[in-house]
This record gives sequence, structure tokens and C-alpha cells, in this order.
Amino acid sequence: MDRWAGKVAVVTGASSGIGAAIVKSLANAGMVVVGLARRVERVEALRNGLKDQAIRKRLHAVKCDVSKEEDILRAFRWIEEKLGGVDVLVNNAGVLRDVKLVAPGNTGDLREVIDTNVMGLILCSREAFQSMKKRSVDGHIVHINSVVGHYIPNLPVLSIYPASKYAVTALTETMRREFLAEGTKIKVTSISPGVVKTDMVPNEMQKDQDLPMLEAEDVAAAVVYAVGTPPRVQIHELTIRPVGENF
Repeated sequence: MDRWAGKVAVVTGASSGIGAAIVKSLANAGMVVVGLARRVERVEALRNGLKDQAIRKRLHAVKCDVSKEEDILRAFRWIEEKLGGVDVLVNNAGVLRDVKLVAPGNTGDLREVIDTNVMGLILCSREAFQSMKKRSVDGHIVHINSVVGHYIPNLPVLSIYPASKYAVTALTETMRREFLAEGTKIKVTSISPGVVKTDMVPNEMQKDQDLPMLEAEDVAAAVVYAVGTPPRVQIHELTIRPVGENF
């Protein structure tokens, strides 16, 4: 990670869970980190809770709902004006809504998942890519995907969520090809964890004492690993499962 010291990393969905763990890991690794979140006060609290003053100074909290393009554009303008641009982007923001696809009146919930998990990821990646290309930076974009972006378990509570993550799997390869076609060496990585112990996990799964789960820090460590690989190495897909997972 030495080559990223002092460089700018942007993490979406930074207020809790996996996002908060990634923010701390990248800041500890020496990067200047911008945490984007709807609940920006949580990112501020995370920063204020850090013991190392130097790390606190490297962490910035910016309010941004990635389901809203105007929020994304405003956030990336702020980053360019205040910090010079983006070197690493981690698309972590995501939502899950327990609503059946065929249920009446479900349009708002379904659209929220797609707007956040798919369109938000695309638009943030677009803005980060343009920032990297303009400055001739061989940057890195990381998508926090999921194992359900590769297969669909028999869990009706997931609803449209697997479809949104399958889209992330496809988008990762599409972006890789577009980055190459643009003549850049910008990397893109999809990280697909199994069940992670966060607020997003449905209540019935959280109550299952026999269900193996990853910690948010496990995913953060995978991000640091992928970003820290030599320039010649691109981790295209990294799958992480807790030991003992059987679905």
C-alpha cells in the first residue's frame, strides 16, 4: 500500500458496517479517505472516535445519497476542488428490501434497490474514472459485490437484491473492457463476500446461532489486499466465505 500513501480514496456507504471498516482500513494504510453517506453524522462520529490525530485529519465525511445523481455530482465536485481528485473508489453502498417481486405497490422499494446498488455504482464509477483519466492516474475501482451476485440461494427475503448483484458482476467485466478501450491502466475489482455480520442481514438470519458469518473487517482486509497488489496485477473477482457456510 506504500504507493497509495497520501492518495485519495472514496468509499460509498461509509456510515456503518463494511463501509466503516473499509474507511478505517484505508485511512490506517495512509490514504486520504472520503466517506460518502446519507447519515454523514455517523462518518463524522467514526472520525472523531479515532485515537490517532494524523489519521483523523485524513478522513473526510461528505453527505451523499448515491441513489441521487445530483448528490453524486456534488460530492465528486467537492473532492476535486478540495482534494484534487479520486485515486481509488470503493463502491460499497447497498440496500436490501424484503418485498416480493409480485407484491402490489412495491415499485418504490424495488427502484430504491436498483437506483442504489446498480445506478449509484455506475454513476460513482463514471465520475471516478473521469477524474482518474483526466489526471492520468492508474487508479482502482472496487465493487463490493456478493456471493448472491453469482448464484441465488433459496431465501425469498432477498427479493431483487441478487438481481442487482448479478448486475454488478456483469458491470465489473464491462468496465474492465471499457477501461482498456480507453487506453488506461485503471483496475476494477469485484469482491463477493458471503454473509457478513451487519445491519443488512435479515433478522431471521441474525438470530441463527449456527450460521457462520464474516466480520466487516474481513471484507475491508480484502479491499486493502486487492488495492495493494502491484500495478501488473488485477484481482478481477475475489470471493470470501465464512468457514462452514453451507448454502
